[in-house]
Amino acid sequence: MTYEQIVEKVRKQFKNADVSKLNEHLAYQFNIEGEGEGAFYVEVKDGQLFIEPYEYYDRDCIFICNSDVLFKMISGKLDPVHAFTVGKLKVEGDLGKALKLKEFI
Repeated sequence: MTYEQIVEKVRKQFKNADVSKLNEHLAYQFNIEGEGEGAFYVEVKDGQLFIEPYEYYDRDCIFICNSDVLFKMISGKLDPVHAFTVGKLKVEGDLGKALKLKEFI
């Protein structure tokens, strides 16, 4: 899978995510390792969700994983906390805000 395909699949997966109740700004960068390597960000701002295929320098945290782990997490097949605990997911930055990702995936 290419980087562009990964970003498009993430957009499709999140298109119905309800972030209207999140009253704070959240910015997550995902660094994909291995096949389809690259970075993209997911931002919650003013009750809307944005996914863009580039780095976000004013981010709250960075998630580092391969595309397989990413898609298992966003499809609900892998708990992000468990992925972090067993080393399949690395997180850098604000862990409190990182945990808020579970509210809309």
